[in-house]
Amino acid sequence: MKLLTFRSFKGISLGIKIESGVLDVRGAAQALERDDVPVTPAAFFTRGLDHLPDLISLVDEALPHAEGAPWILDEETLQFGPCLFNPEKILCVGLNYRRHAAESGAQVPEVPVLFSKFNNALAGHNEDVPLPTVAKQYDYEVELGVVIGRTGKYISEDEALDYVLGYCNANDLSARDLQMRTNQWLLGKTPDKFCPTGPYLVTADEVGDPQKLATKSWLNGELRQNSSTADMVFTVAQVISYASQYMRLRAGDLILTGTPEGVILGMKEKVWMKPGDISSIEIEKLGTLTNKMVAEV
Repeated sequence: MKLLTFRSFKGISLGIKIESGVLDVRGAAQALERDDVPVTPAAFFTRGLDHLPDLISLVDEALPHAEGAPWILDEETLQFGPCLFNPEKILCVGLNYRRHAAESGAQVPEVPVLFSKFNNALAGHNEDVPLPTVAKQYDYEVELGVVIGRTGKYISEDEALDYVLGYCNANDLSARDLQMRTNQWLLGKTPDKFCPTGPYLVTADEVGDPQKLATKSWLNGELRQNSSTADMVFTVAQVISYASQYMRLRAGDLILTGTPEGVILGMKEKVWMKPGDISSIEIEKLGTLTNKMVAEV
C-alpha cells in the first residue's frame, strides 16, 4: 500500500494511492459509514500497524464504488504534505554507507552515529525549501526513511523489521558550514524544511528486503548519487535494534538511515546548492521526491 498526506480545506488529509488516483480516506470512510477507520494522519500514525488492516479493508470496500466517486482525487492536483506529521522522534544515522565515509575522509564507524532533526524540518514532495541566509554550503542526501509502526524497546535484530510500518524517500538536506562548526551536527541538519519526505510511504510488505534497494539523486537533472542500500554499514534492523536499547521507539517515529557517496561535501570542486536548484531523490519502489531550493524570505 502506498500512503500519502495532502493539504486541503479540511486540513491535512490521509490518502492512499490506487490505480484510478488517490483515495481520500476521510471522504471514503464518511461515504461508506466506516467509523472504525482513522481518517487523519495523526490518528493513523500513532497506532500504525494496528490500524493498517482498517485501511486495507476500507480500500477493498471502496474500490467497487470508486468510479466517479468524489473521494477519488487526481494526484496531479494535490499539494503533498510530508509522509507523516509530528513524529515524536526523527533519528538520523551518520556515515552509514562505506563509500560515503570514505569520500568524507572519515573512518567507518564501529557503532551507529545517531543525531536528530526536529519536526520543523519536515516538508513534502514538490514543496519549496528556503535556504537560510546564515549559511552557504547547502548539500543534498538521498536516504531511506523508516517509519516505525508499533512501540517497542530493547528490540532484537531478528524482530526489528516487524516493527516497521513502511519506508519512504527522505532528503537529509544539510548546511555543511553549520554542521561542521562544532562536533554536534544538529545546527546544520534541522533548518526549516530540511527534511523533505515522500511522495509516498510504502508499506513494508510491498518493499521487501530494505538492504536491496537502489538509491539515486539528481541535482538539476544531473545524476549525482547512484548506489544501493546494500552498502550500509549498519542494516535497518541493526539501526532499529541499536536505537531501541537507549530509547523507546514509538509508532510514527521516523529514522533516516544514512546517505551513499556522491554528495557535494565529497567532491573536489564543491559547488553548493543555491536558490533555483532542484534536488530529486529516488529509492527503488518508493517513487521520486523533488524539491526546489528558494531564497529565504
